[in-house]
This record gives sequence, C-alpha cells and structure tokens, in this order.
Amino acid sequence: MAITRKLSMSLRKKMIIAFCLPTIMLFTVNLMLYIGTNKMMGSLNAVYASNNSLNILSDTLDNVQTAMTGYLDTKTSDSLEQYYTYEQDYNNLVNELDDTNAANRNKVMERNIKRMSQKYLQLTNQAVESKRGGNVEKYKSIFEEASRLHGYISNNIYSLNNEQFVNNSKSFGTVMSAMQSLEGINVITLIVIGFGNVVFVVLIASTISEPLIRLSQTANRVSKGDFNVELLPENAQDEIGVVTATFNKMVVSIREYIKKLTESMETERRLKENELIMENHVKDAELKYLQSQINPHFLFNTLNAGAQLAMMEGADRTSNYMQRVADFFRYNIKKNKDVVTLREEIELVDIYIYIINVRFAGEISFTKDVDESLLDVKIPSMILQPIVENSINYGVRNIEWSKKINLSVYALEDYICVSVKDNGIGMTQETIEQVLEGTYQGNPKRSDSNGVGLDNCIERLNIFYEKDDVLDIISEGKNKGTETILYLPRK
Repeated sequence: MAITRKLSMSLRKKMIIAFCLPTIMLFTVNLMLYIGTNKMMGSLNAVYASNNSLNILSDTLDNVQTAMTGYLDTKTSDSLEQYYTYEQDYNNLVNELDDTNAANRNKVMERNIKRMSQKYLQLTNQAVESKRGGNVEKYKSIFEEASRLHGYISNNIYSLNNEQFVNNSKSFGTVMSAMQSLEGINVITLIVIGFGNVVFVVLIASTISEPLIRLSQTANRVSKGDFNVELLPENAQDEIGVVTATFNKMVVSIREYIKKLTESMETERRLKENELIMENHVKDAELKYLQSQINPHFLFNTLNAGAQLAMMEGADRTSNYMQRVADFFRYNIKKNKDVVTLREEIELVDIYIYIINVRFAGEISFTKDVDESLLDVKIPSMILQPIVENSINYGVRNIEWSKKINLSVYALEDYICVSVKDNGIGMTQETIEQVLEGTYQGNPKRSDSNGVGLDNCIERLNIFYEKDDVLDIISEGKNKGTETILYLPRK
C-alpha cells in the first residue's frame, strides 16, 4: 500500500539545519568581531596619527634649519640642493596644516604654526639668496631672524604635540574600554550560541534516534515470530514516520495473512478428510470402468484377422472396409500422443469418411481443396478427425437435404489455414462462444464418438502453439452450415 503522508521536514533538511545553522551563527559572530576589532584598530591608529605628524613636522623643520646653516657656512652646491629638498618637504607638510578660524585652542596653535612656518620659509629663502648674491650683512641679519622664528615654531610644535598627546591618551582609553566591552559581548555571545547549538543538536538527534531505536526493537521481535507487538506511534512526519507507518501496515498485513492461512489450512484439512473418505469409492468405480473397456490392441488384431478372412472368402469390399477400420485404430494407437504432419491427419480423415459412408450408404459428399505444398507442417495428432466428426454428428447427420462437407488447405499471410465446412443446421453465436470457451453443455457425447471432443482439440492446440486464437468457428445462423477454421503458424 502506498504511503501518502506529507513530509513536513525531511531528515536531510533536519541534518543540514543541525550542522549548518551553528556554523553560520559562529561565522557571523566571528565576522562581527573581526569588523569591530578592525574598526577599533583604525581608531587607535588615528589617535596617535596627529602626534606622529607633528613629530615629522618638527624633524623636517630642524632639517631645513640645519641645511640652511650648512649652505651659509660652506656655500656648496650639495648643501644648497639639500636645503631645497628639505624646504620643499617642509612646505608640503605646512600646507596640510589646518588654518581655519576655529575657537579650539589646538586649532589656534596649529594655525599660528602654519603662518609662522610660511614666514620662516620666506626668511630662509631670502637668506640663501643673499648668500648667493654675496650680501653678507643682509643674509646674517635674515639668518638671525629666521633662527629666532625657528625657535618659536619648535616651541609651538612641542606645545601642540603635548596637548594632542594628552587628548589622544584620553581617546585611547575610551577606545580600549570599548574594545574590552566588545570582547566581553563576543565571549558571552559565543557561550550562548554554543549552549544553544548543543541543545538544538541533542533535540534533533533525539527526534531521529529514538524512533529508530523503537523501530529496530520492534522489528527484532517481529523477525523472531512475535507478530502481536504493539503498533508504533506515527508522530514524526518525516522519512522515519513514513517507514514506521509502512512497518505498522506490514505487521497488520502479516497478521491478516496468518489468519487467512490458518483458515485455509483448516479448510484444506477438512477437504483432505473428505477426499480420503471418497478414495475407496473412486478406486472401486475406476476398477469397474477399466473392466468395461475394450483393449484397442486386441480390437486392432481382431479386425486384421477378420479382413484376412474376408479376403480369403472373396469378400473384397468387406475386406477393404475392415482394413480401413483397422488402419483407423492403428493410427489411434500409434499417434494418439504424438506430433504428426497435416498430411497424415488428412489421410486419417479420408479413412474416417470412408468408414462413415460405408455405414451410412455413402450419403455424405466429401470434397477436398488442398495445397499439397502446405501439408508437411507439424500439428498435434487427432485434431482434424474430431472436427470432421463434429460436423457430421451435429451438422449434417439429421438434415433432409444433401449432406456436404468440404476440407480445404490454403495459405493466408503467416498462417496455413485448414477449413472444415458443412452445409448442416448451423450454430448460433452464443453457442459458438460457449464451444470456444469450453463451457458448452447442450449436446451430450454420442456413443459412436472416438471420445476426443472439440474442447479437447482446442485446448491441445492452444498448448501446442502457445496461443489462444488458433481455432475459429463461423456460422451465419440456423440451417446455413458451419465452418471451422484452424490457423496454423508457418513457423
């Protein structure tokens, strides 16, 4: 029986969720921790970036002062080139300073440093140009003024650096406190997620393992022959629930089968008892039946002896008749269970028609239309003669008009067709269907029949050719004759 239970969530989905959900949550927490840490590190770097800039500004200022002094003392091209390099570097750093009119003390100091630095660079350039022009008095006075301004700038840079260091230290403390808080939150989050994952995995494992354990225990009892087990609950709506429902149905089916088997065995036992009771009666009836049968070999030998006696006395017709009858019985004795050719079956029909016409004064007109090239096909023995006999006994025997039977053999596609057609009383369609199905009971077996009925022929043909449509009966109705056709496969 098919299981139509709708699965709410399959085992595959449960296992995927059980393994993937914790991984996703841990990945998310670690990603947040990574992002937060990077942000904090960026804040820490920004805290002391201003101090580092001021230190570079102070060092570059000293380099400019030293390079200028060196050129004024030596007046070499190397010292002049070194001066211009440091002067350009310092000018670039000064341009990066903020000179907005902000009220903040640090911004005011930064603006003053920028303006004094610009003034200082003008003085250093004038001193260098005066030295190059040979104006000794002028470059000395300018050098002294530039040196004083250098000292003011250095002091202001130092003061601003100290102020910013104090502010940056406070910011550093704030950032470190925030980082510690973030670490604490992350640790707590990881603990909560880990505990939740353990609980979730245990619940998933329980929903999978407990039904399987109950199912395996019950199945073990059933395998040992205990079919009175209690049916398992079918609460789970997944693959395990489907298997459990199927197992319950199997147990119920086995119980019903055992019950029916027990009842069948009891019925068979009663029938066996009745069979044993009837056995003696059957044996007695068989003995009496066998005693009433004529040995066909004895009959064949007797007919041969009679034929020889008639021939010795000059009764040629009687001798020929008895010889044909002996041939008929000899065929029955030798071929009753063998496979023969269609030619041999037609020869038997010829003998049978001769015997019948002798008995009934030649009143049956028998004609043949036979393709001789088709007569070597193999068929079961004793097929055609019963069909011809059936046409005589139930077709033409009691009619008042001339009795005609025609036997024809012809090819039709992949079949060899054998037709036995009479002009007798005909058959209804209902009777034809009953005969083909083997259920016709209207005409009892005649006493002068050879004992092989049409239903026997049909059954043997079906078995021999392994087909159900080897024989067909055609009749147009009452007094319009009957045609029986055999469809024998060529192969």
